[in-house]
Amino acid sequence: MSPEENGAHLKPAKKSTPGAESHGLFPERRPEIIEVTPQVARRLTRRDFLTFGAGAIVALGVAASQVPSTTLQRLGLKFWPRNQWFLNKAQRFDDDVAELVYSPNRLVPTYRKSQVTPLKNNYNGATPDPGYIPGWHLTLDGLSSGLAASLDIRTLLERFQVHDQITRLVCVEGWSAISWWSGLKFEELLQAYPPASEAKWAFIESSVNLDPNGNPDPYYVSIDLATARHQQTLLATHYNGKPLSVEHGAPLRLIAPMKLGLKNIKAITRITYTKAEPKDYWAERGYSRYDGI
Repeated sequence: MSPEENGAHLKPAKKSTPGAESHGLFPERRPEIIEVTPQVARRLTRRDFLTFGAGAIVALGVAASQVPSTTLQRLGLKFWPRNQWFLNKAQRFDDDVAELVYSPNRLVPTYRKSQVTPLKNNYNGATPDPGYIPGWHLTLDGLSSGLAASLDIRTLLERFQVHDQITRLVCVEGWSAISWWSGLKFEELLQAYPPASEAKWAFIESSVNLDPNGNPDPYYVSIDLATARHQQTLLATHYNGKPLSVEHGAPLRLIAPMKLGLKNIKAITRITYTKAEPKDYWAERGYSRYDGI
């Protein structure tokens, strides 16, 4: 790079008092010079390029996938993939980009108790009968010890500090609610019961979930460990200052406010740490696997 290209031939601007060379009732200030290091500029540019490029490609691809096959053939696109196949691929690409730009230091907004709004019971099927609660326990698998652990709710509450958090829960159906949750941080559970060194995912299950007819319909979600370790990811035990009710996932549910509500699984019964990405209930039914907001 020549001196002309990097600005080395320019003389530093003289400092002046704002408005010193201006006259009238509304004196103008000299432009403020803000310096940004090349490293920061490159990082921001790269992130913006990935986000914009991904959105443009997905939007173009999805739009093209809806064009009739006869039109695509006239345009010379004889091998354009079928609609559903391409929509799935485009959605996966969008997920990959969202995961790439995810920041574990980014916090979602928090609110005051006066801003809390009602939260609907959004079980996918029928609300379970509370009869499972007395015998409930959480099983942990895929630990570095090679053993499984079984914890009841009393052990969790006695061993771990309870944290309060008021965040917005966003549903894929289009509604949201500001909710006051309390519980242990997922990160603190990971520290106390560390997963195997190669683990990258948490497979979280609920064996008490029911389908609309009241039949057993085990629910499960996949959460990457970066999300599990986020400081706002809770294993909630309380809602609005009281122990969780069955409607809201008693006695333990996931609260990951950087994810859509369908990832915030209720009535957790097992957590298994895995190296490979595990299956996910709604991803198997055509929804996004990442579900970030």
